[in-house]
Amino acid sequence: MLYEHLGINEKGHLTIGGLDAVDLAAEFGAPLYVLDEDRVRANCRRYTQAMGQYMPAGSQPLFAGKALCFKGLYPVLKEEGMGADVVSPGEIYTALAGGFPPEQLYFHGNNKTDEDIQYALDQGVGHFIVDNPLELAQLNHFAGARGRRQKVLLRVTPGIDPHTLQAINTGRIDCQFGVPIETGQAAAFVAEALTMEHLEVEGFHSHIGSQIFEAEPFCDAVDILLNFAQDLREKLGFTVQVLNLGGGFGVRYQESDPQVDIPGNIRALAEHLETGCAAKGYPLPRILLEPGRSIVADAGVTLYQVGGVKTIQGYRSYVTVNGGMTDNPRYALYQSPYTVLPADRMDDPADFLCSVAGRCCESGDLIQENIHLPQMQRGDLLAVLTTGAYNFTMASNYNRLCRPALVMLREGKARLAVRRQTFEDLTACEL
Repeated sequence: MLYEHLGINEKGHLTIGGLDAVDLAAEFGAPLYVLDEDRVRANCRRYTQAMGQYMPAGSQPLFAGKALCFKGLYPVLKEEGMGADVVSPGEIYTALAGGFPPEQLYFHGNNKTDEDIQYALDQGVGHFIVDNPLELAQLNHFAGARGRRQKVLLRVTPGIDPHTLQAINTGRIDCQFGVPIETGQAAAFVAEALTMEHLEVEGFHSHIGSQIFEAEPFCDAVDILLNFAQDLREKLGFTVQVLNLGGGFGVRYQESDPQVDIPGNIRALAEHLETGCAAKGYPLPRILLEPGRSIVADAGVTLYQVGGVKTIQGYRSYVTVNGGMTDNPRYALYQSPYTVLPADRMDDPADFLCSVAGRCCESGDLIQENIHLPQMQRGDLLAVLTTGAYNFTMASNYNRLCRPALVMLREGKARLAVRRQTFEDLTACEL
């Protein structure tokens, strides 16, 4: 099995967190998002324990809500000692509705509107990640109007290429996020920020991309950021208290993907930071990381019911399911790899070459191409693994399809966390 919380029971059914996938689909319907809360908690602890052991005091992991955001997740994150990054007022509202403390929120975004800024200030968001000089001025203005001094981190671009998918590479110079160091613009950005009366600049934020399997790209980013910080200390007298290195550690979507040693990577990164600071005589800053995918992706499984099989002689066979790009657009967007399993026939030989297609009126509505399954029949149950990140949050109502329910599993019990949308929901906002 791809992950240890998955198994096969005596009926030949896939189990998730010890629960029968077939029983879950029978009780809650399909398509169905299944999230193993025990796995989420274990992934949180990998970060909190490793950062507590190896990183400077006060360092903390922040869950990236863009990976998965619903109200019921935030009590889990709070209990596990995570902070959270948010990228919109909607994510702020969701986190607060889930009882998450506003002072533990870090507000991202490359185009925060005036309304966004004011909403976040009024909700008491702890930190803003300021993306650009215009936002800097607007935030200073609105913070001043409220008689407060807002803590900020400044997003800078280190110019790192971590050799990941271009669509999720955010560390390169030519990018809509942050201000580049190499062009000299970031230094001017920091100098301007330090003049802002109503802002407290604590440090820098950078994010180099996603699906990174080793520590080296982050170490390279640390080198660039420390050189930048040292230069600014000499020129401006500013000492960085916080370095937010973003997220990006990868997960396994298929057996061919490497195992990721997250505690080992955190230790290597901490040692590299300590060595770099010692060489420069620079005080150790607190470190923030922003794991999203690596907290929830492997905890998630999506269950689909097979509608039928269509074979085009001389070409290929399609297995159609009752979901698709509306609940998982990642294959249509990036041709993302996934492991697909016959949840109700795990012991049957996988000798049928096919592509799994969704139900939308788009030729690109595919879940995975050219995989092996048992010969499928209408009513069979398919499981797509590692769907806890960027499936629920990227879902749509294209073709007026209702979004699936989401079920959370903990200690051998299942509970409904997000109900399935109804037809009434589709028109609830329409006048």
